[in-house]
Amino acid sequence: MDLLGKDFPYSRSSLTGKHALIFGASKGIGAATAKMMACAGADVTICARNQDSLHQLTSVLSSLGDGQHNSRVVDLEDLDKLDHVITEILENLGPVHILINNSGGPPGGPLLDNTVEDFHAPFTRHLHASHKITKHLAPVMEQQGYGRIIQIISTSVKEPIPNIGLSNTLRGAMASWAKSLSRELAPCITINNVLPGFTATERLDNLATSINQRTGKSHQEIHDGWMSQVPIERLVDPLETASAITFLAMPASGAIRGVSLAVDGGRLRGI
Repeated sequence: MDLLGKDFPYSRSSLTGKHALIFGASKGIGAATAKMMACAGADVTICARNQDSLHQLTSVLSSLGDGQHNSRVVDLEDLDKLDHVITEILENLGPVHILINNSGGPPGGPLLDNTVEDFHAPFTRHLHASHKITKHLAPVMEQQGYGRIIQIISTSVKEPIPNIGLSNTLRGAMASWAKSLSRELAPCITINNVLPGFTATERLDNLATSINQRTGKSHQEIHDGWMSQVPIERLVDPLETASAITFLAMPASGAIRGVSLAVDGGRLRGI
């Protein structure tokens, strides 16, 4: 499928006039979401740690849509600097209508192999950073009469994935945080989670390498084991996940609030 071209699933003006702020946007699902929202007409501000990647992606976004596209270098573990970045974006780029909370996951391994200190950095860049950003933006969204907050987390929210215990714990905390906020935010603001399954990203490649080093299984064996759990028998394209995220950012999604939507090719067994 050419999801950014002839198979683009939405109107090219679906998000015109909306400003989307996307974290973890330099690659993977974050970058795919930025492209999809640019195609839908949004003004897109992308944030990540890698300046070169951000510059390259900003150029791509400009070729996909007529919105105003910008980038900011952000380290989500530096919460003090994050405050300044969000304030600067609001002052110089205007109100934010769509927030995508997204960051790289922690290394794999059994949960009890982790120390308490191992929890600090992942929880800072995910839960703590998302909370801080949302505290800044929720009043702005309420004033604008429109807000969409979407977390990119994991199917481990529903079913823990073996050998990524710290990640499972973190994703569960993020989902509970979002569900709690869904009962508190203004009526014009929705908050939802998207739960990617096995997706063709660098993160999945790194996880396969980690499993290979720990178990001696080949990458092909690891891949085949994953695919045996997925009815569609293939990895999910990041743009497929981005399509779901983009729908949740649209005006038509205003009655969808507090849900965790799996985009996993049918891997989850529960209803």
